[in-house]
Amino acid sequence: MKKLLVVCAMFLFGQMAFAQAWQGKGDQKIQVGFNGWGYGTGITGTYDYGLSKIISIGAGANFYFAHNDSKYENDNFGIFGRLNFHLQDPLGLPSKWDIYPGVDLGILGKSGTYFGAHVGVRYFFNNNIGIYLEAGNNGSVGVSFNL
Repeated sequence: MKKLLVVCAMFLFGQMAFAQAWQGKGDQKIQVGFNGWGYGTGITGTYDYGLSKIISIGAGANFYFAHNDSKYENDNFGIFGRLNFHLQDPLGLPSKWDIYPGVDLGILGKSGTYFGAHVGVRYFFNNNIGIYLEAGNNGSVGVSFNL
């Protein structure tokens, strides 16, 4: 039984050692999280696709439950495109980490178009799953998945 436990532990730590938060061109990420600031409180989902070692494009959607400002009280959703600049390689970060500033352009419910910016960070536990935090006017915190 101890041998099985040791083998399982070695496999788990081995998987964690090869985790990669950003792989560059062709990399795909899905993120699902909680949006606790910005235009309101709710849930968010995003998709990113790597165009190069540094640049990714993607799309996302936010669904809001409560609003911080009466100006947006009739806006219960937002859809947007996004552009991120991944700094893992330029900053020499370990493969488990990725820091990325980015911009969003989208539609916010009935209010029309909006432009936003964010700074994000990802940490991957293994090749499949990690956590992320994005701060900005479209910020969120949640789980990130490699595809």
